[in-house]
Amino acid sequence: MLMTYPLPIIWCRSTHSRVKRRSGEFAVIEKLRGFINYERNPEPYRKPLDRVLDWGELNPEPGDPLYHSDVERKVQAARCMDCGTPFCQTHTGCPVNNLIPEWNNLVYNDHWRDAIDRLHQTNNFPEFTGRVCPAPCEGSCVAGLVDGPVTIKNIEYAIVDRAWREGYITPRIPKERSGMTVAVVGSGPSGLAAADQLNQKGHKVTVYERADRIGGLLMYGIPNMKLEKETVDRRVNLLREEGIEFVTNADIGVTVDVNEVRANYDAMALCLGATKPRDLPIPGRNLKGVHFAMEFLTKNQKRLLLTKDGGLESKWNKDIITAEGKDVIVIGGGDTGTDCIGTSMRHRCKSCTNFELMPQPPMERAVNNPWPQWPRVFGVDYGHAEVMAVFGKDPRVYSVLTKEFKGDDNGNLKAVVTVDVEITPKGLKAIDGTEREWPCDLCILSMGFVAPEDYIATELGLDMDQRNNIHAAHGDYRTSMEGVFASGDCRRGQSLVVWAIHEGRGLADACDRYLVQKKADETAASYDQRHVFANLSSITAP
Repeated sequence: MLMTYPLPIIWCRSTHSRVKRRSGEFAVIEKLRGFINYERNPEPYRKPLDRVLDWGELNPEPGDPLYHSDVERKVQAARCMDCGTPFCQTHTGCPVNNLIPEWNNLVYNDHWRDAIDRLHQTNNFPEFTGRVCPAPCEGSCVAGLVDGPVTIKNIEYAIVDRAWREGYITPRIPKERSGMTVAVVGSGPSGLAAADQLNQKGHKVTVYERADRIGGLLMYGIPNMKLEKETVDRRVNLLREEGIEFVTNADIGVTVDVNEVRANYDAMALCLGATKPRDLPIPGRNLKGVHFAMEFLTKNQKRLLLTKDGGLESKWNKDIITAEGKDVIVIGGGDTGTDCIGTSMRHRCKSCTNFELMPQPPMERAVNNPWPQWPRVFGVDYGHAEVMAVFGKDPRVYSVLTKEFKGDDNGNLKAVVTVDVEITPKGLKAIDGTEREWPCDLCILSMGFVAPEDYIATELGLDMDQRNNIHAAHGDYRTSMEGVFASGDCRRGQSLVVWAIHEGRGLADACDRYLVQKKADETAASYDQRHVFANLSSITAP
């Protein structure tokens, strides 16, 4: 993220502030020509050399000079155009169809309470997406056709963070209960969204989580500097106050019988995630020091939580994976790869390198990547910026294929062997004479996930698709077993948090329709049975 600075301002009252325009003049903030008058000015992350020293969030907090004032929020909201078709909230932009122009306009008019209401209309957890989402909405922003897009992500988390501070977010207790029950298996973003929606529709919801804390990917898969765990707990506690029951350490299909759970509830929602990582089966794979990304990130986060709880010495064991003083290589890019880089930097690694199989992306959109598609262009994420600040160079090495892991006599990883590759019409081809050996004590495999773990689906006898995901049509979410629904990564494959929320909301709508019909059928059957007995009792003997 590029470093930016506050706009020059004179006269401090927000509604009449005079700010500098592109032309150089100072004038009162206005929206009619906002996208012409004002430049994009995203709120920067904390400085790299400061943030690598702690596990605090990347975003600056109120009081930090980098934190945007209400005036700057207003200016950035003023850049939101009166689009005929706001692509930011269509399928090419925001998966949950956030009402972005509406809450941008409310922020511009200082109606922050109304803004959080509009934001919650489509997004259950804007404090999560405002921090971890890559913002496909900005990639499809109409202003981005000719200029920088609106700072939608910044405005989103500013709305929700202010709402929490001001007390605008309070428990919403359903006024009526349907008498129907739902078991949600998995407490990641999809499971929590489904649970929230179903609870608000009046159904009794119980969420089962196999880990010791609620949150799934949000708790253990995303590191603290991107999403502070108090932020997750705060939302979970609100859901608990609203009537949702949470059960931890409940591994459905292992420690808890899945058929018993299915029998005890009117419906079941499977929000299991896609947790089978893609492996790298090459010589030396079993050496000590080669780990999957989620193993590395999860153990680190558990250690941090135990430290905060004061239980590190008594509860933690020697299984921690540390990058301290090591030459670290992360194989694979994306958000997870960057998180592994950022975590390694906070461990004080000796060096950090990131292998990418594909070539470096272009600086501008390619011809086959037009607006409003997500721009597949070169960028610098927070982990890359931290390596550059500490070690003076970008950690990424492109177009390299890992061939072998080398170890010492004790089975410890010591080096990684690679070869450069090029793209040909027949696929990737190794380039002769480009083999290299890289010193490496810790190699983290961050190459994505291939499918959900299948023991629950196998026990229930559910149909799977060709990618080994649970088969359930989008928009319907019903599996091959009556009363069992599936959503999120276990249905669509590995994707974004915001897509998981979208799927959870869709599952809740489908499940609600099923429960309403089921209750109606049960009521009708009960009425018919009573009517039969009433008729029998009226019959007198001849």
